[in-house]
Amino acid sequence: MTEPIPVTRAVDHGTAKLMPDVDRDRAWLLTVDGAPQSYVDLDAPTHLEFEYARRLGHALDTVADPGRPLDVLHLGGGALTLPRYVAATRPGSRQDVVEADRGLLDLVVEHLPLPEGADVRLHPADARAWLEAAPADSADIVIADVFGGSRVPAHLTTVAYARAAERVLRTDGVYLANLADAAPFAFLRSQLATLAVAFEELALIAEPSVLRGRRFGNAVLLAAHEPLDTAALARRTAGDAFPARVEQGPALQGFIGAAQPVHDEHAVPSPVPPEGTFTIG
Repeated sequence: MTEPIPVTRAVDHGTAKLMPDVDRDRAWLLTVDGAPQSYVDLDAPTHLEFEYARRLGHALDTVADPGRPLDVLHLGGGALTLPRYVAATRPGSRQDVVEADRGLLDLVVEHLPLPEGADVRLHPADARAWLEAAPADSADIVIADVFGGSRVPAHLTTVAYARAAERVLRTDGVYLANLADAAPFAFLRSQLATLAVAFEELALIAEPSVLRGRRFGNAVLLAAHEPLDTAALARRTAGDAFPARVEQGPALQGFIGAAQPVHDEHAVPSPVPPEGTFTIG
């Protein structure tokens, strides 16, 4: 059998590379400009390699009854890891993926095709522009995993953006976001304060060492109008191969502290990761 070989291509926003995993057949790592973006095992779509993806998977597993189909809007496409996960764990789900880099979408679809029968529609567009034009009350879940390089774009960090996401979600819907920050967490705290303008219920998932300020890392945010099943979520994240903690309620309010919501006129991208944090050779 022919060994898979890496694929490198200039896409709209950098240089993308697909690298085969020598330890797993038909598994691939996607990087853009050296920063890991996604990991996909075509034979095992429920395998989530990255820690933040596993935490988003735990959140997806606990937001509704197991197996119930959902309408999911993904902001940021990568290698379509989470759309594959939803299609496998919640058959019959309808999914839209909004990815600003058309060239990246083309590369992924060409080399890592979606499973047959998966109801996943791909849209080359800006995430906020798509949200602002999308029908109200049209999604059960909105997942935001949008990075320009290694930073969340400024226009996806504001109250106007949060309200656009809230408008698209149904009353019992849940907003999920993957962010990255480090102590003193000015960006992360401001994002929680921003989401609190549009949603009553908030939760945060992160590795204890990140929350203690020992390193730069990812944090997954959840926001909703109705109470979240944080007990089930905490059990899953604590028992994961990469344990994480769930913060909510008074503890999370204490974490937010005096942070203020972000408005468009003052928005900035998320912080630059320390050199080498997410980059591979």
